[in-house]
Amino acid sequence: MEQYDSLIVGGGIAGLQAAIQLGRYEHRVLVIDAGYGRSTLCQSYHNLLGWPDGISGNELRRLGRLQAEKLGVAFIQDEVVQAVKKGKPGDGFELWGKSGKGYEAPTVLLATGLMDRLPELPKLKECLGLTVYVCPDCDGYEIKNKQTVIMGSGDVGAGMALKLSSRTDKLVYVNHGQRVVQKELLEQMAHKGIAYKAEDIQEVIAAGKGVFGGVVLASGHRIEAERGFIAFGGNEVKSDLARQLGAERMENRHIITDSRSKMTSVPFVWAAGDVGVHAEQVTIAMGEGAQAAIWMNKALLMLKEEANAHRVIVHS
Repeated sequence: MEQYDSLIVGGGIAGLQAAIQLGRYEHRVLVIDAGYGRSTLCQSYHNLLGWPDGISGNELRRLGRLQAEKLGVAFIQDEVVQAVKKGKPGDGFELWGKSGKGYEAPTVLLATGLMDRLPELPKLKECLGLTVYVCPDCDGYEIKNKQTVIMGSGDVGAGMALKLSSRTDKLVYVNHGQRVVQKELLEQMAHKGIAYKAEDIQEVIAAGKGVFGGVVLASGHRIEAERGFIAFGGNEVKSDLARQLGAERMENRHIITDSRSKMTSVPFVWAAGDVGVHAEQVTIAMGEGAQAAIWMNKALLMLKEEANAHRVIVHS
């Protein structure tokens, strides 16, 4: 089993930023990337410093990987399915992938992220980040005064509609799946003039590649719009490796970390990005990736000092 100083699970935004930072410390780093994730779905991030016209998740990942590789960081495509602690804290960890390969290091960063729950509707994914969005903090600005459809379910979709009502007064909430919506939320939507349809969506209307045009309901009724928002809830938080290692998680499965170092409750295991407890933003994921890497470096230097001191004692 090949040994590294650090294993980073996840080649998204947090993982890549950590890889770059650790590469600059000249540690031996391996990024184990499944090749897909939330960032691979977003066609354009609009709220990032230096990218006023937006940049796709795939392009950001491509550039980040090139930058990390120039610093000597290694990459492998695999999906880690098993994580094992070796002995006492500091002895390291073994990670095993679907490929059957094993990976070993004294420090691990979990940057596995989450996946939004999306309905299987043709043409929906190609609009993500361009004209259909999931995060009101990231992209609420993009729907200002525009006709917008909230594609959601139950109270989650209603909550999103109400949150976005400050951005535009041209909102329609389509309750796909017809889950129950609290009476209070229905009244609040009516008060704000938000139209409500409890009916399944049959298909997305796309005027061109990534250009959202509205939705067609199961009844055949068309709702034309310029923008869309997704709000189904039940997103998949990819924190099972943390569970295997015994790291503390919240009830919603997000990993709890130290606010200063981003270390989990398990020594020498860190977490950064959307898998942790924070606002789900690319910029925050970058910051957490760098923050975790800084403390991983401190830990690696400490472990190396302890190993050197032990060798001196043994040979004296």
